[in-house]
Amino acid sequence: MSLGSLDDAALAAQLAQDAGRLLLEVRGRGDLTGKALGKAGDAAANEMLCAALRAARPDDGLLSEEEKDNPARLAKQRVWIVDPVDGTREYGEERSDWAVHVALAVDGVASCGAVALPGLKGGVVLRSDRPQPLGPMAARPRFLVSRTRPAPEAEAVAAALGGELVPMGSAGAKAMAVVRGEAEVYLHSGGQYEWDSCAPVAVALAHGLHCSRIDGAPLVYNRPDTYMPDLLICRREWAARVLEEVARLARRD
Repeated sequence: MSLGSLDDAALAAQLAQDAGRLLLEVRGRGDLTGKALGKAGDAAANEMLCAALRAARPDDGLLSEEEKDNPARLAKQRVWIVDPVDGTREYGEERSDWAVHVALAVDGVASCGAVALPGLKGGVVLRSDRPQPLGPMAARPRFLVSRTRPAPEAEAVAAALGGELVPMGSAGAKAMAVVRGEAEVYLHSGGQYEWDSCAPVAVALAHGLHCSRIDGAPLVYNRPDTYMPDLLICRREWAARVLEEVARLARRD
């Protein structure tokens, strides 16, 4: 079966999985480490993903972290948004908390996508067309934060709600930890780009999670400026309380 014959969600999942395997092969060669490994992995995965998408969906737009932005995408209703290696640092350090993002935004909405977590045992691909039931929640909400620069808002909200912080690498790994039942809240306010969240949001929404800006506004993709200041992905049971606490902190400041 050719890639072009797959539906959008299946295409996203297949490409995320294929890119993950390629990245493991690059890392498995053992001739590179650290930043050099991250750079090589990014380049290899980006070349594969972009070539495959252009062949399978030639009429769609494309936005990738590792390619020069083509403004022609702004006139497209359908735009693929990819991050070949989300968590390049973690990938280069041979950690497991990195991801591959492949998503399709339609009219600015993260409509479908897949997030591969190749570093996990056996490799894991979470996809928008195959949602799984969410597991039980912890008694105290677990907040996923950057392992190197935790967002002050996340720390403050977690403290106010009696939660605990869980450090983790890439944005995709953190978002999928909520999907996988390893945490309840991913609150990020340190700035990201569209490719950091489009695929995770598509998968999280399909699994029934709350996804928005930290002021509750919707997440909109395929904009001229790809910078996205903040993000909230969480269990719906916690969404109102988290948003209320963020708003309270903003009023206090």
